[in-house]
Amino acid sequence: MFLNEVSMKRILWIALIQMFLLMVFTPDVNARERHSFYSGVRCLGMGGACLAVTNDETALLVNPAALGKLRDFYGTIFDPEIEFGSETQGFYADQSFSNPYSLEDVLGALDKKRGTPYHAKLQVMPSFVGRNFGVGIYGNYTLDATMSADGSTVDAYYRNDLAFVLGFNFRFFDGRVKLGFNTKLISRVEVDDPVLSATGPMSYDSIASEGVGLSTDVGLILAAPWKMIPTLAAVVRDVGGTSFDQAHGVRLDTANRPNLVKQDIDVAAAIFPIHSNYVRSAWTVEYRGLLTSGDEEDKAKLIHGGLELNFGDVVFARAGYNQRYWTAGMELASERFQWQFATYGEEIGTSDSPKEDRRYTVKFAYRF
Repeated sequence: MFLNEVSMKRILWIALIQMFLLMVFTPDVNARERHSFYSGVRCLGMGGACLAVTNDETALLVNPAALGKLRDFYGTIFDPEIEFGSETQGFYADQSFSNPYSLEDVLGALDKKRGTPYHAKLQVMPSFVGRNFGVGIYGNYTLDATMSADGSTVDAYYRNDLAFVLGFNFRFFDGRVKLGFNTKLISRVEVDDPVLSATGPMSYDSIASEGVGLSTDVGLILAAPWKMIPTLAAVVRDVGGTSFDQAHGVRLDTANRPNLVKQDIDVAAAIFPIHSNYVRSAWTVEYRGLLTSGDEEDKAKLIHGGLELNFGDVVFARAGYNQRYWTAGMELASERFQWQFATYGEEIGTSDSPKEDRRYTVKFAYRF
């Protein structure tokens, strides 16, 4: 049994039409900045779009079906990724702090720059991956905070995840169809309060929620065997929804649990032109949140697109469009090491009053 060319074209066209209709005919409601479980430096340099193009260990989190693209087994021992907003240095210059991920530590700096968004993030994922299989441990710290103009409240979002991730993929029709799954056991500490009192306690022991959740994503990739390999991809995230009440008290003693994560679907399309023996590229567009887009007042926050130029698998140049704003990235790679950099704009305003938060991220990775 096989997919002929006519059948493949029909599938691709139907999927593209459905994607377009879902993008256009979705009701508008209210929204805050969207916080995904994972976003990496490569994706960010490409406008936040990598669902259909990822082909490394990040497939474990981005799209488990992409584990079927891997050609070799390799491990990543050390891969810190650090990210700051363009205003972060200004916060530190006005009032120094020791821990950029502690709301209690940065509160004084927030007070000095009221109304200015603060952003800091750190993540690591040591892992072992091969074709159709991967396992990893993911950890991150994220802090987004803005003090109100009158100094009475702080719009605060903090998340500290520690997750064990296991992923599998199955290839069909000579790899034209890939179906992947992952399971994530997540220990989460979270603060999500847009009107946190600036005069109350700020330690996470006092204000954070904590819990353990079990999450599953399902990914699908359809790749046509034609020139430029036109590809469609989709991921169902947090199948059935992810609640954090499986266990508690692991890292924090509190009666409050992190927010429920709703089931959602992300979709993407990509092409992969080959320009010469040593130069090829990837072009992709992506739409996130098909099931939760009704919660978003500003649909521009869901649209991503980007491209990557690959020069001999050594030097990579990236650019893209992320929520109205330009992005760019670079990578220098060797057999064992990776150095990556990206800058992107994040939409933290509304459709009537857009506001860009320019951010910068850098990553170093050592593999074996």
